[in-house]
Amino acid sequence: MEIAIIACGCFWGPEIKFSKLEGVLKTEVGYCGGNNEKTSYEEVCSGTTNHAEVVRITFDPKMITYENILNFFFDIHDPTTLNAQGPDIGTQYRSEIFYINEKQKIIADKVLSEKNIKFSGKIVTKISPVKNYCTAENYHQKYLEKRF
Repeated sequence: MEIAIIACGCFWGPEIKFSKLEGVLKTEVGYCGGNNEKTSYEEVCSGTTNHAEVVRITFDPKMITYENILNFFFDIHDPTTLNAQGPDIGTQYRSEIFYINEKQKIIADKVLSEKNIKFSGKIVTKISPVKNYCTAENYHQKYLEKRF
């Protein structure tokens, strides 16, 4: 099994989309790329932690490749908008690929270069090493409590 961590706006929609791909065994929402090992939804929304909302994808590379996951990533969001996806605006909604090893970095660079041709050089997606990943385990309950 392998792991992919991607940021493409609010994590709920992408998590559902990735969970439906054949070969994806598990998805999890969280935060990555920030200054602290742990954070909360409120801290991330303040814009001070530098975390992005991410989906952590556990997949079987015999059924779906990392490259296929990244191609799907570029298909399901707008990689040309800086720190925003649709109505969601803020650094936590940026487009970013977090790589776990050098092999993933090489694949991410390749896919981004290919997609950037299609998007006339307008892609703002960053490629970064995984830094301070943490789950958003308490977010869903807090969200429900505020909403209902």
